[in-house]
Amino acid sequence: MSVKSIMIVGVGGQGTLLTSRLLGKALMSQGYDVKVSEVHGMSQRGGAVVTYVKYGEKVSSPIVEKGEADLIIAFEPLEATRWLEYLKPGGEMIVNTQQIDPMPVVTGAVEYPEDVIEKLQATGAFITPIDALPIAEEIGSVKIVNVVLVGAMAGCMDLPLDIWRKSIKETVPEKFIEMNLKAFDAGYGIKTCLIEE
Repeated sequence: MSVKSIMIVGVGGQGTLLTSRLLGKALMSQGYDVKVSEVHGMSQRGGAVVTYVKYGEKVSSPIVEKGEADLIIAFEPLEATRWLEYLKPGGEMIVNTQQIDPMPVVTGAVEYPEDVIEKLQATGAFITPIDALPIAEEIGSVKIVNVVLVGAMAGCMDLPLDIWRKSIKETVPEKFIEMNLKAFDAGYGIKTCLIEE
């Protein structure tokens, strides 16, 4: 198969790195060559965090160039706009609608832009907005927003459901497994149409 490129973008504290580990583990278990590269701006809570995941029969480099990503998972709308140009024509983007104010907004230097999702959709890119925060809250923790989004992504990837579950069980601490599985299932039930093999 051809090499597929996925980008996971968000801010520190949102679980982007755990997401890339879940994804990488699931893909490797199916025999793919997988390369994962973590690129941090300010990886502490609130700073931008980007992770590249590339997989296929043979992957030479983990870096995703502009116009190359088959899929971008954006944990925050402004991060989606920042990385949109990395999406390939015909690529798709899942965007968590939860707004997290960057430091210039927090300090009052600028205002958070209005209608970010609508502006993303107006570009013609295939955008699936998901309000993952209330789903995570209902299950029991705001910290599982990322796993709700993993579930949404998994819904259209050609990997068996049990592989994702196994990856979660092997990656998250034991006392949080049940909650994370519920978050995954909730996301998996959201209709998205993503990577086709």
